[in-house]
Order: sequence, then C-alpha cells, then structure tokens
Amino acid sequence: MAIRWGVIGCGGIADRRTIPEGIIPAAGAELVAVQDIAEDRLAEVAEKYDVPGYATVEELLADGNVDAVYIATPTFVHHEQTVAAARAGKHVLCEKPLAMTEQECEDSIVVCEEQGVKFGTNFMMRFHACHVAMREIIAAGDLGTPVFGRAELTCWYPPIEGAFRQSQKLGGGGALIDMGNHCIDLLEFLFDAKVERVACFTGHLVQDYETEDTAVATLHFAHGAVGVVDNLFNVPDAAARNMLEVYGSRGSMVTQGTIGQGSTGSISAILEGEMKGYDARQARDAGAAEQIIEPEVVNMYEAAIQGFCDAIVNDTEPPVSGEDGLWSHKVIEACYESARTGEVVLVE
Repeated sequence: MAIRWGVIGCGGIADRRTIPEGIIPAAGAELVAVQDIAEDRLAEVAEKYDVPGYATVEELLADGNVDAVYIATPTFVHHEQTVAAARAGKHVLCEKPLAMTEQECEDSIVVCEEQGVKFGTNFMMRFHACHVAMREIIAAGDLGTPVFGRAELTCWYPPIEGAFRQSQKLGGGGALIDMGNHCIDLLEFLFDAKVERVACFTGHLVQDYETEDTAVATLHFAHGAVGVVDNLFNVPDAAARNMLEVYGSRGSMVTQGTIGQGSTGSISAILEGEMKGYDARQARDAGAAEQIIEPEVVNMYEAAIQGFCDAIVNDTEPPVSGEDGLWSHKVIEACYESARTGEVVLVE
C-alpha cells in the first residue's frame, strides 16, 4: 500500500530535496498533488512531477487522493496548516520548527490526536547513515562514557526580500531556530539523552536583518555530558566545515559535512579497546589508530518519508514525532531566553 502525498509549499527544500529524493523514490510513497501560493513556481513543479497543482491549501486538502501531507511552508503558517490538514483527515509530516510558539506546537499535537492522524517532525538528519552508525557505536559502549559533543551548521545567508528566516514575526528567529534545532536534536539523538539546561549567546555581526546571524549554545545533557552547537548565517558556504564531533572516555568520532542536506560522508574514529593505566608521557602514538568508518549510504530524505509511511501503514508512532518537535521548540526557546537574560536556563 503506497501512501499518497500532497506537498504544501512546493518550492525550496520540497522541490530541491524532499520530493525528488524522498517521496518519489520511497517504496511506500506516491506524490499525487502539490500546492503553492506562487503561481509560476506551482505550475513549474506540477508539470515537473506530472501531478495536479493547487493554488490554495483548502483545494489540496479537498483532494480525496491525498492521504498525507508534507508541510514545507514558512514557520508562521505551520500550525494553521497542520490543524487544517488534520481536520481534513490527512496525516501530517511538518518541517521544523513545528510552529511559532510552544502553545501552537501543543495545539497541533492535540488536534492530530483528536482526528486520529499521524503527526511527525522532519528531522531528517537522524536518518543519515553516519549518524545512525555513531548512535549505535555510542549505545554499544565503544565510545565509553559520553562526555562532549559539538554540532556546527553554517552558511552564507544575505538579506533577501521577504525571507521569513530574516523576520522575527514570520520565522521566530534566525540561525539558531533554523539550523540550531537540527544540531541540538542530532546531539540528543546520538547521546540518547535530553538537554536539561542551556546557556546561549546570539548576535547580529554581519547581516543587516532583525533575526540573529550568529548563535552559540552550550548544552548540559541528562546523563552529564556537555555539548556546543554553533550556527552562523555569516560565513561563506565554501568556508563552512559543518563539523560533528563526539568524545567519550574511550575515544572520539568526527564527521565533516554530514550535518546538512547531503546523505554521503564518513566517520573518522579513534576508539580505544580495553583502557590501560595512566601514561604520564601522554604520547600521541600510544593509543588506538584512526579508523575511517564508511556506512552504506542511505538517502536520509527517502528514509524519513519511508519511516513516516510505515508508521501510517502499521499504525505505530512516527520515527520522529510531533512530541519530538515540541521538545525541540522548548529547548530553542530556553536558548533564546538565556541569550536575552544572560542566565543558564532549565529546559522544562
């Protein structure tokens, strides 16, 4: 049984990645409709994928061929569109952040539960083969006791007329809420632990718009490990490293470029076996050699779509739920509160 998908907001990430790399190739999915308010973009995408194109959300939701919707519109309409889709009996996979406020996130979850539809958050980076492998290595104890993690996501994002990520009212924030939520969610996924408290700094260093172009958050996890996420809208794309690093009592794992929109990559790992006594010389060549771990590539967009389809067919919880999106919103809001107040903030 293929789940028939309608896409709300078919430009940007939807046309660039999620439709061609996710919905089209997923064995359990079929694209049957697209919607966008931009007439030219809608016509182009509808022709490209040979599906009906709708000018309004209401028209798409009235299409009886649509079983589930993928929402890839600006943040300020996520809640409204999620609720409308749920009340039309459509399952909902929504881009992050789920909504503008914690209350809107909670309302979306409640309505989806009341309507008996699945509700998921599109944190697709959890499905990257390198990230899955790192989580398994950590869970197996091969990293030892997790002590530190860092996730970086950086790009050049200059002022653009009408860009919702550059408007507090339309996007809820800048680099942190757009990219930092991926980074924080990814570290929680790898460590299998929630963030308990945060300290954060944000700034406007280069770009001339109201949302932050610079954000650094320090995280304290429930099991005691600490972490850092750094997100910048003001560094050239060619200079961005987008590093992912995790360290533990038995070693480390590092990737470059797996945080982002690509599904390829490898892990540079140094993993000690049985721990030995203290080496007063601290000789660099006394420990385990570096190994390169190259998991078989899995397209993370396809895996995310397939996972949501499987949840519908099997009537199980989506692999990344609406509750996961709500929790992400709470952590990000705690980071913004810390940046405003200069205090360490507990995530509740």
